[in-house]
Amino acid sequence: MSSVMIKRVSNRKELEAFIQFHYDLYRGNEFDVPNLHSDEVNTLSKDRNAAFDFCEAEYFLAYKDGRVAGRVAAIINRSANTKWNRQSVRFGWVDFIDDIEVSGALLKAVEDWGRAKGMTEVVGPLGFTDMDPEGMLTWGFDQLGTQATIYNYPYYPEHMEKLGGWEKDNDYVEYKLYVPETVPEKYKKIAEMIQKRYNLHVKKLNRKEVFKDGYGQKIFEVINETFKDLYGYSQLTQRQIDQYVKMYLPMADLNLVTLIEDWNLPGHDVIGVGITIPSLSRALQKCHNGRLLPFGWWPVIQALKFHKTDIVDLLLIGILPEYRTKGANALLFNDLIPWYQRYGFKWGETHVEMETNGKVQGQWQYLEREMHKRRRCYIKKL
Repeated sequence: MSSVMIKRVSNRKELEAFIQFHYDLYRGNEFDVPNLHSDEVNTLSKDRNAAFDFCEAEYFLAYKDGRVAGRVAAIINRSANTKWNRQSVRFGWVDFIDDIEVSGALLKAVEDWGRAKGMTEVVGPLGFTDMDPEGMLTWGFDQLGTQATIYNYPYYPEHMEKLGGWEKDNDYVEYKLYVPETVPEKYKKIAEMIQKRYNLHVKKLNRKEVFKDGYGQKIFEVINETFKDLYGYSQLTQRQIDQYVKMYLPMADLNLVTLIEDWNLPGHDVIGVGITIPSLSRALQKCHNGRLLPFGWWPVIQALKFHKTDIVDLLLIGILPEYRTKGANALLFNDLIPWYQRYGFKWGETHVEMETNGKVQGQWQYLEREMHKRRRCYIKKL
């Protein structure tokens, strides 16, 4: 008989235990970057997260010897399933002690729930949408994580192999991009050329333009169009866009946000976007249990406002498909690199990129770079 008990989260106290488990499991780990507690509550609460307009989810806790030993979220994204013609249940927010009985019981809970809902496969780790962290770390365990990605212990993928039935569905890579002393000549020349040839131009924003003139909306419309064909992506709804504008853009240093406009189009339509932010990794590690109070707020302010970090996170970068071959990304880097130099950043952290996405990886070709992390989404047929 199994010594592991699985319990479905059914009230606020159990949701708190679900969130708290990650802080406890990774306390003192120098590479894990814990999410803010308030962000976790907002994402996992069905009355706060706009993704629940097209998603349903259940959360499970594993208990062993009377103590929480693991957690997992089971998610069905109906929008993504319809788009990709799949019947997938996703697993996310997965954490467990180094006990194969615990990890097996958690994933079985996801399988059983998905099967009862008519699903034919389990995939993950994935969140509700691409705006959530995804992919289990399989290499680069000695590298600092980011607020936008998952960190996990090396034994996690070992468990996936031992449990059996799990196969690779998609692999991601991540890069360090070293900030050069000067903007590479290639970026300068391409940027100058495409401004003249294609009438594409950099647009820098002020607060009024972001929140009152509709540029926040335009940014996420470009993200929707840019990411639409990527693995597992589902289009952001209007309610989600409104939520993300309020979530991401108020804290942004707009010097580190660059848009590209096509001046041939009516209204100078936005065709590219680069949202980058000072890394909050070390600052978030100083927030006890993911809370800004009483003392966690100050390291976050130091990173965001005073750039007390060596790292810049390339949070969201997207160019509309029809403009990628025109070299539009060179305009982004030609504008952003001088800001990185001014702020004293030493290197940038890319977001997760599909290992097969050569076009995305090719845009870094004029920078010194180092692939330092790999991660995987697994699949199991039901």
